[in-house]
Amino acid sequence: MSSTARDTDTAAPPRVEEIDEGIYAYVQPPGTWWVNNTGFLVGRRGVTSVDACSTERRTRAYLEAIGKVTPRPVRTLINTHHHGDHTFGNHLFDGATVVGHEGVREGIRAWGMPASAPFWTEVDWGHVELEPPFLTYTEGVTLWVDDLRCEVRHVGTAAHTTNDSIVWIPERRVLFAGDLLFHGGTPFLLQGSIAGAIEVLETVIAPLGARTIVAGHGPVAGPGLIDDVLGYLRFVQETARRGHAAGLTPLETARETDLGEYAALSDGERIVGNLHRAYAEIEGAAPGAPIDAVAALTDMVTYNGGRPLTCTA
Repeated sequence: MSSTARDTDTAAPPRVEEIDEGIYAYVQPPGTWWVNNTGFLVGRRGVTSVDACSTERRTRAYLEAIGKVTPRPVRTLINTHHHGDHTFGNHLFDGATVVGHEGVREGIRAWGMPASAPFWTEVDWGHVELEPPFLTYTEGVTLWVDDLRCEVRHVGTAAHTTNDSIVWIPERRVLFAGDLLFHGGTPFLLQGSIAGAIEVLETVIAPLGARTIVAGHGPVAGPGLIDDVLGYLRFVQETARRGHAAGLTPLETARETDLGEYAALSDGERIVGNLHRAYAEIEGAAPGAPIDAVAALTDMVTYNGGRPLTCTA
C-alpha cells in the first residue's frame, strides 16, 4: 500500500451535515490539497449539487451519500469555479445540467486532465472525463429548488480564480462560498488576485449577512470566517510589500517570514504561491493576469524541503 493510500484511509470520513431544512453540506476532512467540500439541496423533483469532487472514488462516495438522503436524481450541478477538485467528477452526474460561469468552461478546457507529478504526491484519480458546464452565464443566474430562491452569482473580479461564483440562498441566509473562503486551511490565490479577493470579501460576501457558510475547504462556519480570511490576505499583501521593497524573491521572502497566527493553517507552503501573485500585483499586473504558475509551484516544492506537496485525494 502506498503512503498516499494510507493517508487517505486514516483521514476522517466525509460527512453530510443538514445545515438548514433540505440544504446539506458534504464536508471532506481534512480539506487540504484536492480534498474539497460540496453540498446539495433536495427538492420535490430532484437534487441540485454545488460542485463535484476531485477523483472518481470521492465523487462516487459523494453521490452515494446523496442517495442515502434522497432517492431523487441530481438534476442540476453548479460549479463554483474551474479547479479540478470541484470539477473533475462532473462527468459522473449522469443526466444533470452542468451550470457555471463561462470562464469555468474555458478554465476546465485549459487545465486539461488531472496530474499529480511533479508538484503533488501521487493521486489515484480513477476514470476522469472532462465535462465543462454546458449552461453558462456571465453575471449570474437564479435557480429555484421548489420555491426556494438560489442566487448563483459571479463575484465580478478575479479572486480565488477569474471565474468564481457563489451560491447564495437569501431566505435561509446560507452561503456556498466555493474557494473564496478556506476554513482551517491556507487560502490560495495563484490564479486569482489578492487585492481582488479582499474586494470581494468586503463588498460582495460580507454585506450578504450570511448566517451559515460552506467554505470550499474545511468545516462549516459562521460569518466570523470572513474576517479570518481577510486577515490572512492582508498579511500576504504586507509581507509582499516588505519583501519586494527589500529586493527579495517570493521564495526568499517566504523563507524569512514568520507565519505567526497563520502557522496553524494547513498547507502553509501556499504562502509562496500567494506571494508570487502579490508581487505581480505590486508590479502592475491586473487581477487574474496570467503569471508563471510552474515557477510558483516549483518554489512551493522547494519551500516544502524539495518534497512534493502532500495530497490525500
